[in-house]
Amino acid sequence: MRLMGIDYGEKRIGLAFSDENVNMAFPHSVIENDKNTLKKIKEICEEKNICRIILGQSLDYKGQPNPIMRKIEKFKELLEKELSLPVDYQSEVLTTQEAMRLPERKGREKTDKTDAFAAALILRTYIDKQKMI
Repeated sequence: MRLMGIDYGEKRIGLAFSDENVNMAFPHSVIENDKNTLKKIKEICEEKNICRIILGQSLDYKGQPNPIMRKIEKFKELLEKELSLPVDYQSEVLTTQEAMRLPERKGREKTDKTDAFAAALILRTYIDKQKMI
């Protein structure tokens, strides 16, 4: 069983997966946020044997929800309903900026893969946090 990390955006959604033992997180892909998004995610979850989704929670530096958080909450509800999988939040503060500074990304502008790297950072943080419990 694997976990899926999601970096939600109004135009694009970054996806990442854990390994089978849920020790590491790997960037996977970026999909367009459109009318087929849930269908695509459902197909990927079935193909990759996903048991839980970790969704980036957009908060500001004071821990208050950013304006996009309402859309993320609605997206979370749709995921839970359509996929029948548990969906947990993990803070995504500065993940896009951090993804752009990763050694393999250094010196590059934001590209389509940046959101997948951000999703992997969200997922890695969640995995590390679970190990500490």
